[in-house]
Amino acid sequence: MDQHYQKWSELAPRGLLLIGTGVSIIGQAAILKGKRKPALVWIILGTFGLIVLNAGVSIFGESIKHRTLYESKLDI
Repeated sequence: MDQHYQKWSELAPRGLLLIGTGVSIIGQAAILKGKRKPALVWIILGTFGLIVLNAGVSIFGESIKHRTLYESKLDI
């Protein structure tokens, strides 16, 4: 199997999983803010959620790069 296809198939699900997890964590932080919980709690949780979300976007972007490289080799 092509190495770019293999990298894509490993990274894409991981990136999507992290994106979903990050959005869920951010949503939980928003709920805590709405319930007027202490600011430190929802700020830390929201920041962690943004870190996870951005990591997921980065990993998914890397998977797109590998898929593009795989597809470009098929055209040759």
